[in-house]
Amino acid sequence: MTEAGPEAADLAQFERLIAELRPKLHRYCARMTGSVIDGEDVMQQAFVKAVEAFSREGSVAQPRGWLFRIAHNEAIDFVRRRARQDASHAAEISDMIDPAPTPEEQLAAASSLRNFARLPIVQRSAVILKDVLGYSIEETGSIISASVPAVKAALHRGRARLRELAGELDDQPSPILSGPDRARFAAYAERFNSRDFNAVRDMLAEDVRLELVARARMRGREVHNYFANYATVDDWRFVPGQIEGRPAILVYDPSEPQPRPAYFILLEWEGGKLVGIRDFRHARYAAEGAEMVDVSSSPTR
Repeated sequence: MTEAGPEAADLAQFERLIAELRPKLHRYCARMTGSVIDGEDVMQQAFVKAVEAFSREGSVAQPRGWLFRIAHNEAIDFVRRRARQDASHAAEISDMIDPAPTPEEQLAAASSLRNFARLPIVQRSAVILKDVLGYSIEETGSIISASVPAVKAALHRGRARLRELAGELDDQPSPILSGPDRARFAAYAERFNSRDFNAVRDMLAEDVRLELVARARMRGREVHNYFANYATVDDWRFVPGQIEGRPAILVYDPSEPQPRPAYFILLEWEGGKLVGIRDFRHARYAAEGAEMVDVSSSPTR
């Protein structure tokens, strides 16, 4: 290793590790933030910091655990920023800082992202790392900088709280798309499904931004190639919907029997034009655990 930083081969190997860990790290970040979308944002920021640090230092001991520690710290920063915007969350921040699945693992797997977000931070981290991702108590303590007794205490309290939350009725029904949102998203889906990509392009703002999550970013006329690529495959069907209460395009794979969407696309409109597209086609892990609602036949309001 030279003083100038890591060799290209080492950096490439590190980036391959990042790609391999994306689904697992997203599961952690999504449950820490209570949102698959916020979880993706937190994870991407963690990756930026990790690559910068690796480029400076050139080598990292136990890079998997190191990446999780960076993601953990980034998630805590996100929750704290959100807590400052919503004083009702402040109490959370001050809280103590293989074989067949166990009952605890089954409980964690069945819990909604919203329920995880209602746990204090240390309890949340401990339950996700131990019961969702399968890390040992010692590994969990290393990632969140807590002692073994502290991890055990957080696990006990977190599991008990998840059981309480699982027994509560969900009194927060998902909102229905407004009339204008419904019309815009339905028109986009209809034109896409009929493969009228010229009509879709007519909906774009001149400086439209595209993010193919985990793959590429484009802007302006470069985005036109995105539609050409969709024209070459037939593993998609678009419907207007919601993810975590936000308007979205839900994408089904017609060849798959399961009724759940394979992934989703976020659209941003301004002045009647499409100014932003965030497509999770190459980041399908983000759909896991997400609250998605197909509103193609639902009433507007």
